[in-house]
Amino acid sequence: MIDKSPRRVGTRGAASGWLFAAPHLALFAAFVLGPLLFGLGLSLFRWDILTTRPAQFVGAANYQEALKDEYVTKALWATVRFVLMAVPSTIFLALLLAVGLSQVSERRRAFWRALCYLPHLLTVSVVGLLWRWFYNTEFGLFNAYLVPLGLPKIAWLSDVNWAMPAIVIMTLWWTLGGPMLVFLAAIQNIPTSYNEAAAIDGATEPQIFWRVTLPLLRPVLLFSMVMNVVGSFQVFGQVFMITRGGPELSTRTLVQYIYDTAFNNYRMGYAAAISWLLFLVIAVFSILQFRLMREKK
Repeated sequence: MIDKSPRRVGTRGAASGWLFAAPHLALFAAFVLGPLLFGLGLSLFRWDILTTRPAQFVGAANYQEALKDEYVTKALWATVRFVLMAVPSTIFLALLLAVGLSQVSERRRAFWRALCYLPHLLTVSVVGLLWRWFYNTEFGLFNAYLVPLGLPKIAWLSDVNWAMPAIVIMTLWWTLGGPMLVFLAAIQNIPTSYNEAAAIDGATEPQIFWRVTLPLLRPVLLFSMVMNVVGSFQVFGQVFMITRGGPELSTRTLVQYIYDTAFNNYRMGYAAAISWLLFLVIAVFSILQFRLMREKK
């Protein structure tokens, strides 16, 4: 006789769940958790990979050095500048695009949605080469439009004041499609009865957006903001392809400094310590975002 008691069925269900999750957990342990713990251990050692000397345990010395390193401070400030410029712009423009696309017909919406998402399919190397040409001071696309208008040519990538905004503009063009799709899906999932009830009560379109649509999008906004902040703190490819950290290290972000420390200066332990400090910065910003969004409920 087959035992179909609730306890036995529940045990089989849990076993099936773990079986389905096993491939992901194995890959997570191999490619995320394992390297993470290895990096934590490495940050406690002085290890120069070009020398034959064994790794030397130095405790928290790498962290103390990183906290006093002026290049870490400069790279962190460049990263924060990128985050402050890129994240609000991405959220605002993606939401604006999503609201606009939600108002057009389904047939036209599919076309514009695909067009907005198309840049997201390109690799960072292709995007970098393309935008280096756009930003070229002598024969670039943007200066070709500015000169006929009587405006001076802009040294987009060699001017300290323009280099970081240029990277942010490129990033917006490249990544805006992802959060736009998330916002559009969230808007389309809001029941039309909510808007109809507000309209019957006399609410105008702007009032419906601010009082009905936007509050219902708050979980999606929180998700997008956290993901954008985490991704922006790890910016590397765009900077590496366009400016290589210049001019005058004004665009060298923390991840690029970690890359230079590990693979150009070969100081693996010190690079691991800076990586963990970056992890702590991202964690603090993410917790702050969650707390701020909860206070608005």
